[in-house]
Amino acid sequence: MSFTPILPLSGLTGWGFLKRTMARQQAVQQSLPAQQRDEAYFRDRIGKADTAEKLVNDKRLLRIALTAFGLEGDVNSKAFIQKILEGGTLKEGSLANKLADKQYQKFASAFGYGDYSVPRTKISTFPDEILAQFRSRSFEKEVGLQNNTYRLAMNAEREIQALAGKSTSETAKWYTLLGNAPMREVMQTALGLPKSFSAIDIDQQVGVLKARTEAAFGAADLGQFKEPEKMEALVRRFLLQSDIQSQASANSPGSVALTLLRGQA
Repeated sequence: MSFTPILPLSGLTGWGFLKRTMARQQAVQQSLPAQQRDEAYFRDRIGKADTAEKLVNDKRLLRIALTAFGLEGDVNSKAFIQKILEGGTLKEGSLANKLADKQYQKFASAFGYGDYSVPRTKISTFPDEILAQFRSRSFEKEVGLQNNTYRLAMNAEREIQALAGKSTSETAKWYTLLGNAPMREVMQTALGLPKSFSAIDIDQQVGVLKARTEAAFGAADLGQFKEPEKMEALVRRFLLQSDIQSQASANSPGSVALTLLRGQA
């Protein structure tokens, strides 16, 4: 039996319904046999995966591990993932540190294969740590199959708020956001920027984002989004702008023509 989230509405109304029912819906998903089998498998096997090679050679284990960091699309990229894990994060030139998407850095750091003689997989609390993330990401994935806008909003609530609370410089935070495709999409959409925005010089992108953010939220820094009310305002703006863009796309001449042709067929 598979899990399908209940999403009877769209837009802000649907988002409100999802937020109110999320805990109950997540509990239903987590009680399903397939989910419980995955969790039991991870608990039983992860302690034995004491090298990156052992992890990537167990596809089921790797799928669970990658899903916990939103990287499940790389499950067949064994050599790439092994290189990331073995390089660790403590060396400045490691692959995980070079990649713009810092989810790889979080992934490598969490497992610790390249950083310590004994990986973090041996820590007794490690399975709970990863499985908590796996549950959240698995639910988001299922929501995204029906409404990817909601999946992006859920991801933003976690990732942008966490980024906002970091002690790094504001400029570094903006570069991190730009290197993460889901966070970038939420911010660009919320600020009314087109997809082609990513084609301009990255320093110019940061400048535009700061100016637009100050105009929309009263301050140019990302740090403000560690405050729940500011984060909520960002998500609401993203959902509203997503609706506007969807309606504009649906009413475009090409879309109208296609609808008419389908009606004639």
